[in-house]
Amino acid sequence: MTGHDHIALDDQARAILRGNDRGGYTVPTAGLYPYQWNWDSAFAAWGFAQFDIGRAWDEMDTLFSGQWPNGMVPHILFHQPDPGYFPGPDVWGANLGPIPSSGITQPPVAATFIRDIWEKDRTAGADRLDALLPKIIAWHRWFMEWRCCAHGTVFVTHPWEAGRDNCPDWDSAMAAIVPEGVGEYTRRDTSHVDPDMRPTKADYDRYIWLVQRGRRLGWDDEAMAENMPFRVGDPTMSFIFLRANRDLLAMCEAFGHDCCELRGWIKILEQSAEVLRNPDTGFFNGVNTLTKEHTGALSNASYLCWYAGIDDAPMGKILEQTFSECPYPVPSHAIAAQDFDPKRYWRGPTWAIMNALIGRGLEDMGHTDHARQLKQATGDLIASHGFAEYFDPLTGEAAGGGTFTWTAAVWLAWASPSAGKYNG
Repeated sequence: MTGHDHIALDDQARAILRGNDRGGYTVPTAGLYPYQWNWDSAFAAWGFAQFDIGRAWDEMDTLFSGQWPNGMVPHILFHQPDPGYFPGPDVWGANLGPIPSSGITQPPVAATFIRDIWEKDRTAGADRLDALLPKIIAWHRWFMEWRCCAHGTVFVTHPWEAGRDNCPDWDSAMAAIVPEGVGEYTRRDTSHVDPDMRPTKADYDRYIWLVQRGRRLGWDDEAMAENMPFRVGDPTMSFIFLRANRDLLAMCEAFGHDCCELRGWIKILEQSAEVLRNPDTGFFNGVNTLTKEHTGALSNASYLCWYAGIDDAPMGKILEQTFSECPYPVPSHAIAAQDFDPKRYWRGPTWAIMNALIGRGLEDMGHTDHARQLKQATGDLIASHGFAEYFDPLTGEAAGGGTFTWTAAVWLAWASPSAGKYNG
């Protein structure tokens, strides 16, 4: 961190979290994302826990306050109207929960970060965690029932569900969708961010077509499972969910819960990892479960195997090559790929949140040198280019939204030299 005042950056990161606080929940950034997003919120709680544990617990309580009766925790909670965002609650028409919301979920990083918060002060957090555990279990049970293939791979039913909206893992499945009848709509994201950094209109037509299908079916899981047009086994979801269940198991064991069901889920998910390995390239990628075809995309999600507790030598060699080829790793799409785009969302840019998950996994699995290298690179990237949503992996240039909650959280909880030193 030579040449940077990390104490000043710590202060700036805390100010971003406070500035994006809307009273019990945190928006990713003002304007572009004016609501509570599921996995953004979990990262926010991780960041708050570095200086205000009570506020971290509040963030998670507010997220789970929007849980549906079936256990699903939506990817967006629309706590208050904001006409500047599209698609809003009127487009989703998802009225199955206590708070207006979207009709899909997002990567379940919450259990892992909740464990982190609890580990900081087990006594003070005991009651908060005790109240949340049944809700987390219900959400994970919903995943096993409605987002898990027979062999254990976790699939997504909408690109937004994975959090990696326009990544190449979805291309073949998206191409098979003919978005007839979508009608006219006005995007709001491109009024906040350069359109060249956002998904294309062709992508968006299909996103909205899938939302309209869900609304037409009343967001009923059983009805939506029939003739599902988009169903992709996802390394993001699969690896994050496996890790989340390991952390949930540790918490449940500490509270004396019956953990047989959880252990069974973990076993199924562990056995499914190889399904995601591309037999031609050796790396993990998405699998179109409708055609059984591997997507062939090396993404930053490919490196989440260590985060899931799966040590993998082939991925280790690929990571070393990525470190040597990419000035600001880890890119969301391989820089050698023909369709690599350094600034277009999940088709090339580097994301601090993914680096943090990859780095945590590397450290947990004993790959301390690689973990340290990635943490240093990410810290330097943020220190030099700010708390952006994501970054150009070739130049380090900031891209997407600014003053971003989860990048500030990653700095405080992982990338800063002060990370891990509670400053409450």
